[in-house]
Amino acid sequence: MSCENNRLSTAEEIESVVGRPPAMIMLKEVGALDEGCVTALAHSPIAGFGYRDAEGLSRTTFIGGTPGFARVHSPTRISFLLDEPGTADGPASLLFLLPGTGETLRVNGSAFLGRDREVIFDVEQVYVHCAQAVLRSGLWQPPSPAERAPEVGGDGPLSKPGVADFLVAAPFLVLSTWDSAGGSDSSPRGDHLAVARIVDDHTLVIADRKGNKRADTLHNLLQDDRLSFAALVPGRTGVLHVRGRATITVDPVLLEPMSLRGTPPHAALLIDVEAADLTTNDAVTRARLWNPATHAEPPDLMALASEHLAANSANTAGGPPAFLLKVAGLMPAKWLRAVMNLAYRSGLRKEGYEVGGIFRRRAGTAQEDPLREVRVVGVRRETPSTVTLVLEDAGDSNAVFTFLPGQFFTLVTDIGGRTLRRPYSASSAPGSPRLEITVKHVEAGRFSTHVHRDVAVGDRLFVRGPSGSFHVDRKAAHDVVLVAAGSGVTPMMSMIRTLLAGRTGYRIALLYSNRSAEETIFAAELARLEREHPGRFSVAHVVTSRDGRVDVPGVRQWVAGLAPSPNARFYLCGPETLMDTARQALDELGVPDGHVHVERYATGRTAAATSSVPQRMLVEDGGRGVGTAVAEPGQTLLDAGLTAGLPMPYSCTVGSCGECVVKLLAGKVSQQEPNCLSARQRADGQILTCTSTPLTEVTLELGRGPSGR
Repeated sequence: MSCENNRLSTAEEIESVVGRPPAMIMLKEVGALDEGCVTALAHSPIAGFGYRDAEGLSRTTFIGGTPGFARVHSPTRISFLLDEPGTADGPASLLFLLPGTGETLRVNGSAFLGRDREVIFDVEQVYVHCAQAVLRSGLWQPPSPAERAPEVGGDGPLSKPGVADFLVAAPFLVLSTWDSAGGSDSSPRGDHLAVARIVDDHTLVIADRKGNKRADTLHNLLQDDRLSFAALVPGRTGVLHVRGRATITVDPVLLEPMSLRGTPPHAALLIDVEAADLTTNDAVTRARLWNPATHAEPPDLMALASEHLAANSANTAGGPPAFLLKVAGLMPAKWLRAVMNLAYRSGLRKEGYEVGGIFRRRAGTAQEDPLREVRVVGVRRETPSTVTLVLEDAGDSNAVFTFLPGQFFTLVTDIGGRTLRRPYSASSAPGSPRLEITVKHVEAGRFSTHVHRDVAVGDRLFVRGPSGSFHVDRKAAHDVVLVAAGSGVTPMMSMIRTLLAGRTGYRIALLYSNRSAEETIFAAELARLEREHPGRFSVAHVVTSRDGRVDVPGVRQWVAGLAPSPNARFYLCGPETLMDTARQALDELGVPDGHVHVERYATGRTAAATSSVPQRMLVEDGGRGVGTAVAEPGQTLLDAGLTAGLPMPYSCTVGSCGECVVKLLAGKVSQQEPNCLSARQRADGQILTCTSTPLTEVTLELGRGPSGR
């Protein structure tokens, strides 16, 4: 073999190094989506997508976010949404991933951009790719500790902040290439630790190790040297997008450093990088790739590949012997999988890899999100800006909702392709098969707008909870004094309904402030309860448009007039200003701190500052290391931890509930203000992970005492 300058430039030279693909490898290719392919697409939450934009620039990204994101219109046409700007027009390719599975599904064809960012993809070629790339990378296993990133001098694309750190930790990427005849291919590449190694500020090298010998990437590069790839790091939502031009090298100087147990790769791609951009990817975020609790059992792609091989071989001369195909067809799927796993192990060991469990799911400490599916059975208008959703268990309409009166639930739903969570107090009494959640419309509030405009009887949502330490003892042996404003009455309503249904004779009093009588939530029911329970329940309404704002003397005078028992408990819920006013009045009356319980909600929050580069997060629990994660620029500590599969406590995700409080042991963060943290918590170094972004590397302690809410 004579390769000029150690570079392969002809198909013959590639074949002399890589070899020819066996006939049975080529026979696994089909020209359209069959039933097995459609099933695989229905289970796949994410795919690598290679395309060229209007300027002819090569691009590879990840698309999807939920299983079945690709809509199948026919055996030769699918569609999906493209979240990023730009257009796709011409030859394109897809690589579908199934979490926990080594094999991938390659779909090649052409694409064009339709309405509302929908990509129409015409299928021309489908192929089940073997599992070696995923196995080499350990994509679905706990990540190996990353090597220290090399110092990258110069001003090339690889010297940009965060790029080198990402590359040394990225074991897997999807690589897209094109040929001169209008074809495209996106293939998986995986390796131990770093799949792409840095040579200098604008050069990368990617090993080409033994595989199925199709060598589609190499043959394409002989015709068109432009390529692009998108790289992943397990546990992160960031994606590194790279494009450039490549040559195929067999230079020992480049191959030897990539040897495993003395075995170098037979060739490598030497890439002149033109652009490298590290961004957070919405599809990776939504797909929750690194949390095994979210992964459904996938179909076996190896069985699908065997079906394709058998179907093509029946009509092809010179294929595998018929008796072998018959035996394979009669073999149980689990036996076929065992045989293939054995072959994978053997092949990878010969290359120098240490191979553990095949297709083992990531064994992290992630906890399954305890979501409960509910059905909307009623939507009741309380005021012009407030509705109550009546919910029941979607699986068992007789299943009761157990919680403490005053606690909240987190509603979860997908809006515009994004999963949103918002906390809302239960306004109904516990122990009923129907849960009532009262939602006030907030200007520009995405979730509340969705509830008011779109949610209807028959719709399904999810709830998480109950959560929160703001609650009353239903067997309370003391007077209960309540102060609320606006929608702050919702937890109070649960308390009132529960306590009045009990046999205790202690008194309940409510001071309730609203902007107008028309916007007074539960006005009619409160009046009815007051009539039905004279001497036990009383309401003092303040309409600020008529009476002015509640002030300290007013609260003090109202409480003094009640003459509550010495052991009375006080519950305050509303905006910061009212809570501060009521708290000051109670302090002046000498009410002990331990008798006062506060639930605050804040408006007009200021966003947290963010770091311009990814920051590492170390998580401990009782001094024991739990794991590490990396927060991308602008990503909260909670999102980074959940993405990495760490057991992060949380509920509302908007800084209102205090369930995600942790202690900051080291480093600096920026936190959204205002939030529900108390002065005592702040002094103790506690932060909210759901609204905090790291400015430096940080260490967090999960173990904590009561939230102090």
